[in-house]
Amino acid sequence: MIEKKLIKIEERYRELEKLISDPAIISDQQKYRDLSREYRQTSPIIAKYAEYWDTAKQLEDNKALAAERGDKELTEMAQAEIPELEARYQTLTEELKKLLVPKDPSDFKNAIVEIRAGTGGEEAAIFAGDLYRMYVRYAERKGFKIEIMNSNPTQLGGFKEVIFTVQGEGTYGHYKYESGVHRVQRVPRTEASGRLHTSAATVAVLPEAEEVDLQINASDLRVDTFCSSGAGGQCVNTTYSAVRITHLPSGLVVSCQDERSQIKNRAKAMTVLRSRLLEKMEEERNAKLAKERKSQVKSGDRSEKIRTYNFPQNRVTDHRIGLTLYNLDGVMDGQIDEIINGLTNAEQAEGLEVAEEE
Repeated sequence: MIEKKLIKIEERYRELEKLISDPAIISDQQKYRDLSREYRQTSPIIAKYAEYWDTAKQLEDNKALAAERGDKELTEMAQAEIPELEARYQTLTEELKKLLVPKDPSDFKNAIVEIRAGTGGEEAAIFAGDLYRMYVRYAERKGFKIEIMNSNPTQLGGFKEVIFTVQGEGTYGHYKYESGVHRVQRVPRTEASGRLHTSAATVAVLPEAEEVDLQINASDLRVDTFCSSGAGGQCVNTTYSAVRITHLPSGLVVSCQDERSQIKNRAKAMTVLRSRLLEKMEEERNAKLAKERKSQVKSGDRSEKIRTYNFPQNRVTDHRIGLTLYNLDGVMDGQIDEIINGLTNAEQAEGLEVAEEE
């Protein structure tokens, strides 16, 4: 079964190689971009398949050689290599199965990340700022680009709310697991008596929707403008550059004030609104699918506590996969690959389990 799928994928890969070299395709930027993305996504499977095929062929040759009654020394060498080759073949088979699990097309899109201070007052806002800086450092390590869409900073360097995009190949696939409630346990800077406090911030991660993904009627929008303001209500500029867009049918409201240009703020607000609407549509669609299984890894439930950051013990725990690391300083500096990889592997294993049941 797996080899039949791989043969079809290889055929498609060879077809893509020709298509992305076709001048007619190259001249159509949208089509060329889509096919190039599919080609890049297929490449790891083809590389793993080549390794799988070489190992299978070598295993077959060794078994044939071991069964012969020729050179005794050569036969023994072939026989000795068989257990290692069998183990490697089994490992590659499992790796290929995971690669063949259907991926969410949104994984390859840019991500919109929304962080909001939760329970805990000013300390929660400070923690929201810490999470923002953690994600910025992670993006820098991966070569992604961060652009703030909207923010509501506080006087102590935190955020009541900050919304930003992460741009780069597959950024949503990296950040999507961060949706949920993040809890922090530490002695706040605002606490004079040195008592340990527990605060929280919520994170929502959306795939960035393009205009081709969702068309919005201008008649469904109400656009209001106002003066931008910074921490403490201090006026940043006296022009009505800030924009608030209300989508009347759904009641969704998006504001943007970080740019000095009203046009730029409106464009950013529309990007966020389009992504929120697309997410809402996806949630409604998934709710109607009777066979849809709720993922234990990425439920998207923003009320679910997903991670705890314990500063006194330098400990961070992801509750979805039971992973605990004693490297909180590194995690807050953007070293979250081990967590992301653990969540990715758990989701792949879950997808594999579903695929084998069907």
